[in-house]
Amino acid sequence: MKNILLTILILIFAVEGSAQEIVGQWNGFLKLPGNELQVVFNVVKDAQGGYSSTMDSPDQGVNGIPVTKTSFIDNVIIFEINAMSLKYTGTLEGKEIFGTFSQGGQEFSLNLDRTKVKKAELHRPQEPKAPFPYSSEDVKFTNSKDKVTLAGTLTLPEGKGKFPVVVLITGSGPQNRDEEIMGHKPFWVIADYLTRNGIAVLRYDDRGIGQSTGNFDEANSADFSNDVEAAVEYLKTRKDIHRSQIGLIGHSEGGMIAPMVSIRNKDVAFMVLLAGTGVKGSEILLSQQRTIFKASGLNDDEIKKRTSTTAALFDIISTSESNHLDRDLSDYIEKLVALQGGEAQDMSTREYIEMQLQEISTPWMCYFIKHDPAEVLSKVKIPVLALNGGKDIQVQADLNLPAIQKALASAGNKKVAIKEYPNLNHLFQESKTGFPDEYFKIEQTISPEVLQDMTTWIKLQVK
Repeated sequence: MKNILLTILILIFAVEGSAQEIVGQWNGFLKLPGNELQVVFNVVKDAQGGYSSTMDSPDQGVNGIPVTKTSFIDNVIIFEINAMSLKYTGTLEGKEIFGTFSQGGQEFSLNLDRTKVKKAELHRPQEPKAPFPYSSEDVKFTNSKDKVTLAGTLTLPEGKGKFPVVVLITGSGPQNRDEEIMGHKPFWVIADYLTRNGIAVLRYDDRGIGQSTGNFDEANSADFSNDVEAAVEYLKTRKDIHRSQIGLIGHSEGGMIAPMVSIRNKDVAFMVLLAGTGVKGSEILLSQQRTIFKASGLNDDEIKKRTSTTAALFDIISTSESNHLDRDLSDYIEKLVALQGGEAQDMSTREYIEMQLQEISTPWMCYFIKHDPAEVLSKVKIPVLALNGGKDIQVQADLNLPAIQKALASAGNKKVAIKEYPNLNHLFQESKTGFPDEYFKIEQTISPEVLQDMTTWIKLQVK
């Protein structure tokens, strides 16, 4: 009996010891071309005896990103964030984890340890500060179609009456109502500016984020458009809102979603597209990839090889009837290895293709790759303001603005204004390179010129 009890105690201590080895904060530096990025994983035990975690990026001012999957088996830890197509795989050796960070078809070495990383101090001069010359109300509304409750903030100008209003639509990835990114809160800055100028603003947490219910990872852009439409329907119930002066402002993916809502809801009176898309998602992603690979120092042959693999992956998705690839991806891998001229034994080719497939086989990505914004824009009749930054490498102005303009023209829509800002990036900050590693370093949240242009144009629509 004593031996049995002793064995049980040893097993318990072994399990507890294993848990203590991995639970807690793990810190490291992601070595990127010409830059280093701090990364933090925070691991806790969950109620089921497994693990859950969040990720911080202190250099970018981003904290508490939910990790979709956390596993720790045989000293191998895996973190996966589906919404960001991000995966980290590492092996615990003593007090360090040695591993690889992968995202967007690229892999980087990332080692983690317990050394705490000092959080960067943020200076954001445009972030609104009290007292505010307007009222702010926490609100909730329901997307009954998908059984999702959205939580947000409605800011209303001073005085009484029926106000014009805009709904702010976030870009891709899990976003809160301020579209918080890289230590910036662009939607709060926009809401503050517009409300001070007599325009009410509704902004809300994406489904499954903040105080909103629902599952973000299982949704695509069409699902998010239902959330926007629920916001429009909610605003129509309010006595302090002018129901014939409801507009949409969409940033990035939000600029793709806004037209989808406008063509099926006649109560949308106008819309602003901030870095909106005019070409298929597959073209946008390939354009991004070429630019990033070139900046990373890859030669033309390697860029061509990698982008041709990606293009072949996109072709598979585009011809699929489903918005999610089959779980068993082996057939796809074999086809793509053959296309690349690789052998079945060529593990570098196979692993790269398998990694790519896993990253793009989510419901959101499959939908985005297939969706053609031009088909929707060609049905839009309401006034449209389309703004893009000339240094935006995520939604490139020279690729998308002409496509937006052409599609709206095909609809016979003459109430269109188009503008490109030569020195602005994807967040509409004044930038040098336009690359995402600048977003955090730039103190400006959004160009004052963009704020002024939007406000002036909206006022003309709601005269």
